[in-house]
Amino acid sequence: MRVSLFRVAVVLAAALAAVGCPRRPAPAPVAERPPVEIPFALTDQNLIVVNVTVNDSDTLSLMLHTASSDVRVTDEAVRRLKSVRFSDSQKVKSWGGEGDSRVSPGNRVTIGVVSRDGVEVWTDKNSGKDTDGKFGLDFFGDRVVEIDYDRRVLVTHERLPAKAESFERLKIESRNGLLMVPGECVIDGRSYPHSFLLHSGYAGGILLDDAFAAFAGVDGKVPISSESALTDSFGHAVKVKKGILPAFALGRTRLADVPVGFFSGGLGKQKMSVLGCDVLVRFHWIVDAGRDEVYLLRRTLKNGI
Repeated sequence: MRVSLFRVAVVLAAALAAVGCPRRPAPAPVAERPPVEIPFALTDQNLIVVNVTVNDSDTLSLMLHTASSDVRVTDEAVRRLKSVRFSDSQKVKSWGGEGDSRVSPGNRVTIGVVSRDGVEVWTDKNSGKDTDGKFGLDFFGDRVVEIDYDRRVLVTHERLPAKAESFERLKIESRNGLLMVPGECVIDGRSYPHSFLLHSGYAGGILLDDAFAAFAGVDGKVPISSESALTDSFGHAVKVKKGILPAFALGRTRLADVPVGFFSGGLGKQKMSVLGCDVLVRFHWIVDAGRDEVYLLRRTLKNGI
């Protein structure tokens, strides 16, 4: 009798399970945010310029500045802004010296379909030609950022896109938030490895820091084609000698006849060597979400460079 009761209990338990004892539903998968494309214009100096709206009313043309973390507008553009109120003035350092910059907190800034609230807007005296100011990669937070020069779009991704597998990967060295990548200058038949700042706000090719230029003996080994004054965001100007570097290597890619500049007289003000627009435009770029690695693919340009 006891055995029969036990069997009945087992059968009843199985039946209850079959007809649907309530189960806790599995958690719904978190939807991945789709890629976002932001069109840009490319100036004759290869600056990346996008349309920006501030506080849903004022419009600006800002350049992507990979060596900046803030949203900055020129003094001239500030005079056109109606929705932005500036308060405190602070000392800000640039390679040419110090300057005063005013700040406006708590703004809504929209680039393409991407909007951020509570954004500080700072002032600069200067910006790239035909632009009202600049913004940095920090605007996109933890998104992967792709720079597609062929289609002229910035693309932000939730995670690294599959296409990155066909790109070359370089490790980024972060110096106080500045993105440095390894490169190699060929000067007078000798190779000089060095770190270079990704700087989409510099319209030239390569700008060498003073210590490296002195170490490599650039002045005297690289034929000088011209001298000019380079002006920073606050109007400080220094003389720059310009020439052509016979070869420059970025990863496995070797570029020939790259424009190079260095400060005349070894002023000691230029602490970092820079990769500017003339080099950046030769590649397709993907910067990972942590800003730890960059992926690059050589483009085929119409003029053959």
